[in-house]
Amino acid sequence: MSRSERLLDLLNILRRKRLPVSGQALADELGVSLRTLYRDVATLQAMGAQIEGESGVGYVLRPGFLLPPLSFPIEELETLMLGARWVAKRGDESLRKHAESALGRISAVLPVDMRDAMDATPLIIGPGSVLENHAVDPVLLRKAIRTERKLAITYRDGRDTATERVIWPFAFAFFDQVRLLIGWCELRGDYRSFRADRLVRAELLEARYPRRRQILLAEWRKKQGIPTTG
Repeated sequence: MSRSERLLDLLNILRRKRLPVSGQALADELGVSLRTLYRDVATLQAMGAQIEGESGVGYVLRPGFLLPPLSFPIEELETLMLGARWVAKRGDESLRKHAESALGRISAVLPVDMRDAMDATPLIIGPGSVLENHAVDPVLLRKAIRTERKLAITYRDGRDTATERVIWPFAFAFFDQVRLLIGWCELRGDYRSFRADRLVRAELLEARYPRRRQILLAEWRKKQGIPTTG
């Protein structure tokens, strides 16, 4: 393992830890000596990583520090590029625009040889249909999820029956042919999934829903029998 890869691994370990972790535990996980671990921590701190702590106490990484994409191995870069290219082809207008912007940012910071390798990548996105625009802008739906605010919606089901509901949206699921807005429905008193193409109207309310998004998502996953990872 090169030193740059080890530094990246150290950052990834610290990102996963919510509480301070001892230097010895970090050294053991990386397979290096404690002296090497101390040097690596000092190097990352000099690069701007907000790693707090000291020997004998433990270390914790404060949020907000990112390494440029060139620090990723080629396989991880290919994965990121493939995902961004899929969104650029299959997402809604806003997601497509931001995916293309992200691709440009990644390419801009890559060394020339890696940029050439990415341009010639054998991983390609096959043809597929782009979903047509819906009555409700998906940007509004994603904003409601991000800000944990209630939505007042008019929803037309498969029998063409329209209902007025207030929901607590906490996830947006992407499938090849449909997009599903997932939330707690006050009308039904339970979790429900709503096809984005059947939303007739949506209004972002000022009220925040009373439970955190992560808690709702975890509960819904458990009820659906969906693993909590991935």
